[in-house]
Amino acid sequence: MAPSRFRSRSGRRRGRLRASLAAGVLAAVGLFASPVAESAAAPAPGTPTGAAIPEHALVGYLHTSFANGSGYTRLADVPDSWDIIDLAFGEPTSPTSGDIRFSLCPRSECPNVETKDEFKAAVKAKQAQGKKVLISIGGQNGQVQLSTTAARDKFVSSVSAIIDEYGLDGLDIDFEGHSLSLNAGDTDFRNPRTPVIVNLISAVKTLKAKYGQDFVLTMAPETFFVQLGYQRYGSGQWGGDPRAGAYLPVIHALRNELTLLHVQDYNSGPVMGLDNQYHQMGGADFHIAMTDMLLTGFPVGGNTGNVFPALPPEKVAIGMPASPLAGNGHVPPGEVNKALNCLTKGTDCGSYRPHGTWPALRGLMTWSINWDGFNNREFSRNFDQYW
Repeated sequence: MAPSRFRSRSGRRRGRLRASLAAGVLAAVGLFASPVAESAAAPAPGTPTGAAIPEHALVGYLHTSFANGSGYTRLADVPDSWDIIDLAFGEPTSPTSGDIRFSLCPRSECPNVETKDEFKAAVKAKQAQGKKVLISIGGQNGQVQLSTTAARDKFVSSVSAIIDEYGLDGLDIDFEGHSLSLNAGDTDFRNPRTPVIVNLISAVKTLKAKYGQDFVLTMAPETFFVQLGYQRYGSGQWGGDPRAGAYLPVIHALRNELTLLHVQDYNSGPVMGLDNQYHQMGGADFHIAMTDMLLTGFPVGGNTGNVFPALPPEKVAIGMPASPLAGNGHVPPGEVNKALNCLTKGTDCGSYRPHGTWPALRGLMTWSINWDGFNNREFSRNFDQYW
């Protein structure tokens, strides 16, 4: 799958249904939702600033360090529809080094690639238009395991070097595969003990403190690492996959620093929603159910005493593929709009009924800007028309 870089996997095994949870408990969970203040730290000298992220934002990944069937798109040629541009990808020199490297696509692979100076000029031009340009770390091929404090510190210094060299606005965490997993016995997402989790949280907090309140932090976990945590968390008492729900402690610990969470609602197996029914990709219901979990909150691993609190809608976007070729789970514009209508207006809801309506839902994320262009910009044009 490396040449196509679809970024995630499909069909992961899911655990058995645990005890049903009362609807009253889930309704109570929704009361935890409240806006969370951003860090008040002052921006460091030279930190890129610019206009705030729009009320409803469109986020897209730009194939920057590689090419695939969608073709290479220069940063300067990215359409104005895109509010946050994630440069894909910064990758480590080895899974445990913490040493992140980023370079433009080789000319042998991308004949129309810009020079480094042209690329830097394009970053500044996009920022002058109020856009945010981030370095995305990880992806399907970039496994990052910060298992030691040395790796943590190298992660901070190497990511800082990339941000400083290109004058970027922040960081997108796109850890997949085996980057994050929970050690046996690490059962409380509020107080994680697993080194790869603890060190990642520490590293990101350090970066946020260094660059200040204008530093943009986004995350793009897969459903396996987030919503699956409703059913089971880590390996559990039955010895399941230790990666189940492993992003939850990271999201929770960084919710103050977080700008935007956009879970990948694609390349996913069936996932249980708060209605205790399995939901599958391919229609609006999957996006509604998965997003409702983030905006309502949920008991982790079925434990009503261990509740993952709801995120403010301003910090949540929905991740979707831009075209049928971009990844499994693509839905046409009509289904995209149904999901948005249901979550923001309470209309066009299907079999899944969310626990509220959230007009302030931030927007959409897609893999990718390149695949959207390949598909005659269907995804971004629909977003522009909707908002």
